[in-house]
Amino acid sequence: MSVLKAKRTTSKAEFVNTANQLYVETLNFLTRLSARYSRLIAEDIAHLAGGVVDQAEMANSIYPSDDQRKTLRKAHLLEARASLKALDVRLTHCYLLMMQNPEGCFTNSKGVQLKSADAVEKLDRMAESLGLLIDKEDELLRGVTKALAQTKKQ
Repeated sequence: MSVLKAKRTTSKAEFVNTANQLYVETLNFLTRLSARYSRLIAEDIAHLAGGVVDQAEMANSIYPSDDQRKTLRKAHLLEARASLKALDVRLTHCYLLMMQNPEGCFTNSKGVQLKSADAVEKLDRMAESLGLLIDKEDELLRGVTKALAQTKKQ
C-alpha cells in the first residue's frame, strides 16, 4: 500500500538512494568531458562518486546495536561525507574545464555540436542538478551521523 505524497517522510536510508542517484548523474556529467581530459581525470572522479555509494551502503548495512557497531557505522558515514566533499571539488574543476569549450561537450544525434549559448545552458543545468544532489546528500549524511550520536547519549 502506498503512502500519500503529503504524508511521506524522509526515509532513514534516503542517504543511500541519494548516493546512488549522485553516482549515476556524476557518470553522466563525466561523459561530457573531451577524450583528452577524460583520460586524465574521469576515472578518479568516478571512484570518488563510487566511494560515496560504497561507504553509504556499508554504513547502512550496520545496525547500531552496540557501541562497536555505532563506531563502525559512524566511521563509514564520515568516509562517505569526506568522499562527497572531495567529489564536490573535483566536479567543480570539471565544470571549469568544460566551460572553456562548452559546445564540445554536446552533440546531437547527427553529430552536430550545440551552439555555445545552448551548451552553456545545458552544462549549467547539469552542474546545478549535481550541486543540489551533493547538498542533499551532505545534509542527509550529517543528519544520520547526528542521530547516531544522539543514540549514544541515551
